[in-house]
Formats: sequence, structure tokens, C-alpha cells
Amino acid sequence: MAETARRSARGRPVATSHAAIEQAAFRLFGERGFASTTLDDIARETGVGRRTLFRYYQSKNDIPWGRFDETLAGFRDLLAGQPDEVPLHVAVHRAVVAFNRFPDDARPSHRDRMRLILTTPELQAHSVLRYADWRAVIAEYVAERTGTAPGALRAQLVAHVSLALALTAYEAWLRDENAVLEELLDQAMAALLDHLRE
Repeated sequence: MAETARRSARGRPVATSHAAIEQAAFRLFGERGFASTTLDDIARETGVGRRTLFRYYQSKNDIPWGRFDETLAGFRDLLAGQPDEVPLHVAVHRAVVAFNRFPDDARPSHRDRMRLILTTPELQAHSVLRYADWRAVIAEYVAERTGTAPGALRAQLVAHVSLALALTAYEAWLRDENAVLEELLDQAMAALLDHLRE
């Protein structure tokens, strides 16, 4: 309690939050660009020290992805909640669509977040790692449903195709401010099924 009082007396916040850091960072990214914004800039904008910032995010590249480990845990739950009688491709697609539902009042907006992730060259190498984590969740689910291993050909194929469908929908969504992401995800899946039937 005494330490909290001393810190407050100096005018420094005792703690911040993931949301506050992300909002401050996105303001700076919008003003200066991602490459020209440093962690020190974000720390100052948030009102915390650089060391405090590292308690929330390991690097600047992690900030646009938000609390990604938690969202992946939610993705696992979405997949696990799919009924066993639903065909595998339908179950995965439904979970992917549900995973990509975000509230309209999210700050930063989901559109701003994904635009930064998908169009910033400095983020591409880091994004490859995040995509691999996302695909692994699907591969684990497919392996469980099919009695195989996550590294098996079918599990990996479904994971890679699901990512390709999602990224294709996102690219179309970012090109059209009036587009609805969920509809584009459904259209991408329908286009793939049509292609396979030809």
C-alpha cells in the first residue's frame, strides 16, 4: 500500500492494461507509421516505463496481434464445441467464422488491426509465426477428429487451406469498406467447394 501511495504521489500510474497499450500504439502507428514508432514512444504515450511495457508485450510486433494466446485458447474452445456429427470441413469453417467475429466498437477496430497486420512489411516475418500457431490449433482438432497426428497430411492440409480462405476473405474485406467479413468467409468457402466440384 505504501509503495502504491508513493508511486501515485509521483504522478506515475501503478499499472496499465493491454487495451490501453494497444490504443496508444495504434494512435501512434496512425500518426507516424509502424516502422517510425518505437517502444519508448508507446511507453510514453501510455504513461508507463519501457520495462512495464515488456510485462504486457514481448515486442512491438506483438502489439498489433493483441492477446493472441488467449484468442487461440478461445479458438480451441470453438472447435471443441462443434458437434461430432457435423462434417469436418463444416465444423472447421464454422469455428473459423466464429473466431473472426469481433464487436463493432472494438478499439482499435478489427479492420484497423488487420489492415496493419496484412499490409505492414515489417510485420510479415512475425506474422508467419502467428499464422503457424493458428494453423496448429486447426491441425490439432483435425487430428483428434480423424485419429491421426497433427503433422499428418490431412491435418496440415486443412490448416493451410483454412488460413488461405481466411486471408483471401480478409484481403477482399480490406478492399471494400462496405463488405461484411462473415459473408466473405462464407463466399470463400463456397468458392473452394465449387472449384473442387468442377
